[in-house]
Amino acid sequence: MLTSLPNLLTLARIVVIPLVVALLYLEGPTPHWIAFGLFSAACITDFFDGWLARRLNVVTPLGRFLDPIADKLLVVAILVMLVAGGEIAGVSVIAALAILAREILVSGLREYLAELRVGMPVSKLAKWKTTVQMAALAVLLVAPALPGLPLLLALGEALLWLAALLTVVTGWDYVTRGLKHMTAR
Repeated sequence: MLTSLPNLLTLARIVVIPLVVALLYLEGPTPHWIAFGLFSAACITDFFDGWLARRLNVVTPLGRFLDPIADKLLVVAILVMLVAGGEIAGVSVIAALAILAREILVSGLREYLAELRVGMPVSKLAKWKTTVQMAALAVLLVAPALPGLPLLLALGEALLWLAALLTVVTGWDYVTRGLKHMTAR
C-alpha cells in the first residue's frame, strides 16, 4: 500500500533529493547546513522505513522495490553534486566513480535476475556499505560550512574511500552470485 508509513518515509527520501541538490547550487554555509540536515533526515528514514515495515507487518512489494531505488538515487545525486561542486576532487573522484559504477551494475544485475525469478537479498555488508556511504556524504556535505575544520574534509574523503572499498567488495559478491545463476541456465 502506497500510504503505509514505511512507504511514505521511502517516498519522502526521494522527494528530498531535488531540494538537497538545489541547495548545493547556493553559496555560503547556510545552504550546506540545510542540505546536511535534509540528507541526514533522509538517511534516518532509510533505517526506519524497513524497521517499521517489519515491525508493523506492512512489508509491501512496492516498498521492497522503492527502498533500494531511493537509496541509490540519494547517494548518486549527492555524489554527482559533490563532484560538480569540487567537494570531491582529485583522486577521490575515482572513489565516487567506483560507487556510481557499482550501483548501476548491481541495479542492472538485479533487473536481469528478476526476469529469471532469482532474488538477490541485500547482504549485511551491503547494508554497512550504504551506512558508510551515507556517513561519508553527510560529512562531505557539511565540511564546506565548517572551513575552520580542515580535518573534516579529510575524514569525509577517508570515509568515501572506505565506502568505495566496501562498494567494490559487495559489488564483486553480487556479480559472482549473479553469474552463477546466469551460467547455470
